Amino acid sequence: MNHLAIAPELFRPDGFERGRVHRLSLMSGAQSIPVLLVRGEAAGKTLVVTAGVHGDEYEGVRAILETVASLDPRAMRGDLLAVPVAHPAAFRAARRTSPLDELNLARVFPGDSAGKPTEIVAAALAGAVIVHADFYLDLHSGGIAYAMPTMAGYDASDGRSAAAARIFGAETIWGHATIAPGRTISFARARGIPWIYTEARGAARIDPDDLRMMKQGILNLLCHLGTLPGEPVVRPIRYKLSGDGDTDRGISAGHEGFLLNHVRLLEEVTEYQRLGVLVDVLGEPMEEYRAPRSGTVALIHEFPVVKPGDSLYLIADRER
Repeated sequence: MNHLAIAPELFRPDGFERGRVHRLSLMSGAQSIPVLLVRGEAAGKTLVVTAGVHGDEYEGVRAILETVASLDPRAMRGDLLAVPVAHPAAFRAARRTSPLDELNLARVFPGDSAGKPTEIVAAALAGAVIVHADFYLDLHSGGIAYAMPTMAGYDASDGRSAAAARIFGAETIWGHATIAPGRTISFARARGIPWIYTEARGAARIDPDDLRMMKQGILNLLCHLGTLPGEPVVRPIRYKLSGDGDTDRGISAGHEGFLLNHVRLLEEVTEYQRLGVLVDVLGEPMEEYRAPRSGTVALIHEFPVVKPGDSLYLIADRER
């Protein structure tokens, strides 16, 4: 089926007919970014949802597709603007970064329409999609290499973001006082748009519980914004984490090797506790990793083959 292809600078959601689902593509350089626009019968707020910012993360892609298929635009007041695959080149290659320029889309926002391929995609998403949000949700997971808790992360300095995290439906929430530049959410924050993001266990598979959490979370936000009737379906929160969520600033590998993990996700660790050991293919230890402080394990490099510079562990604080 042919869908409307449109240049990002010409895309205006309010120009599309209400009470319908519109399927289209934003032509960003040589790349085609798929967009789903569900326009409610009546005017209201707009929820923007993206997935596939990293090409090896699939839970959010399916959550968007199945949620859009379940919605009746005639029962909505407002819009859902969703991008199921935000980084097509990385998605096709099943990689975290683009094979076209080796850039990570989640590190180059707000992008550059005259820049490298990944920067061009970022500029299109920032200027044609995220800017239309009354609230923004970015769906992530651990991808192929990482394991992360099934969680919702939020802006600890914004009560709108914190409130949304509490009703999203994740058993773990993680508040961040600071956000590193270049992210989708740092762009949203700079524009005054409240946001949350998700993580999930990853492993290049779609866990049924993670899929249910993301789908229900989108519906919960639509109810929270008044776009759908009814109340959010809230689950009890088991873990409240805080601290820097920048995965680039975790404990990283200094060598190539085979990683033997000694901890689990959400395990409480003490300062200097051993987290894992990097060995060569003969089993000789090359590096040992220990917790820099007490806290909760919030990221593990589960893919056992690692390269120099790979982030291996991230420790967060747990609120009591």
